[in-house]
Amino acid sequence: MAHPEQLDRTGPRRPVLALLASCAALAGAAVIGAAPAGAAQAAVDIAPGVTYRTLDLTAGAGATRVHVLDVDLSEPKVALGLLYPGAVAARAPVSRLADAQGALGGVNGDFFNITESQHPGVEATGAAVGPAVTDGRALKAAVPKGQRFGPALPPGTSTEDVFGVAGDGRARLDALSLDGSVGTAEGTLPLGGFNQYALPVGSIGAFTHEWGEVSRVRATCGTDTDRAAPCSTDTYEVTVRDGTVVSASDTPGSGAIGADTTVLVGREEGAAKLRKLATGEAVRVAYGLKAASGAAYRFALGGFPVLAGGEPPAGLDDRTSAVRTAVGVADGGRRVLLLAVDGSAAYRTGLTIAEVADALDDLGATEGFGLDGGGSTTLVAREPGSSGVTVRNHPSGGAERPVPNGIGVFAAS
Repeated sequence: MAHPEQLDRTGPRRPVLALLASCAALAGAAVIGAAPAGAAQAAVDIAPGVTYRTLDLTAGAGATRVHVLDVDLSEPKVALGLLYPGAVAARAPVSRLADAQGALGGVNGDFFNITESQHPGVEATGAAVGPAVTDGRALKAAVPKGQRFGPALPPGTSTEDVFGVAGDGRARLDALSLDGSVGTAEGTLPLGGFNQYALPVGSIGAFTHEWGEVSRVRATCGTDTDRAAPCSTDTYEVTVRDGTVVSASDTPGSGAIGADTTVLVGREEGAAKLRKLATGEAVRVAYGLKAASGAAYRFALGGFPVLAGGEPPAGLDDRTSAVRTAVGVADGGRRVLLLAVDGSAAYRTGLTIAEVADALDDLGATEGFGLDGGGSTTLVAREPGSSGVTVRNHPSGGAERPVPNGIGVFAAS
């Protein structure tokens, strides 16, 4: 076992969080359902610029094991990208997503629409809460804050917050807002949603082939402040193909959307505006995601900031310990740390969100971003010489949970 390592801290802001043992070997480190690996050994290089290790932490609630992928983006052949199952409203285990896309490793991503128990008969979409970008292409925008799943957001943050990698190849935190419109003969209508499971009250949302086949009814349920509020009874849907209205319905539908087609869904005032459109009328739908920084993103996904400029935002939860996933940004965006808390019963105490920020800081991150946790927390990595990934942590549910997206680590051959 490696000699215990104690990292000193200064200042009253941080909880005591000791790193007791580091750098567990990759081989044999995780068989789902097995006890945690006992001996901590040297870190393992997955590829040039990509290293896997484990850390044993003593947090406020007790011992916790953390799995870390350390990614050097200054390595020319290393890159990060979005893991996702090919549609916004779809889910798959992280290991399956990574293998399907040829990733060396990765972690689960954003919080998502996991259940609709408060809306009987309405299908849960599985779609993520925040924005998503892949290969420079916008996939979806953020749902209203009151419609999100996950722990309460820290003050000053929103569902538009993202972690991503911009065109300069550096990772960073930012915010992506929807910039869209519907051009009609009578004028321009604002677009309030794009491939998202919840639309703002009174708005119009656009759904494209990237959405998938899941019903669009969920987009008209709840309100901007109450996810559990009843579904709207005032809805309307218009199908636009090649820039022309081809059909309409009082109820949002389901099924695959063609690459040449956009489905517009309206609720309340938005529905009233869509009812004015006639079959055969020309309509122009424009949409995109605009970064607060002005950067153009190659990939991005949602979550919430836990560290900014080396300091945690005010109001981070320092009471609730849980299994968590996070990502840290170091060295001016040239280095990324993917972190997953182990869900084994031996380490089920977990970390508070404040302790996650603390751990990322100790690992050298100046920016930190919280991702979905609990049963979703999954970190995968290849063993040297393997063509597929292996789950390295112990998912708290005993097996991988299907998720809508994640962060993948890629290396060109």
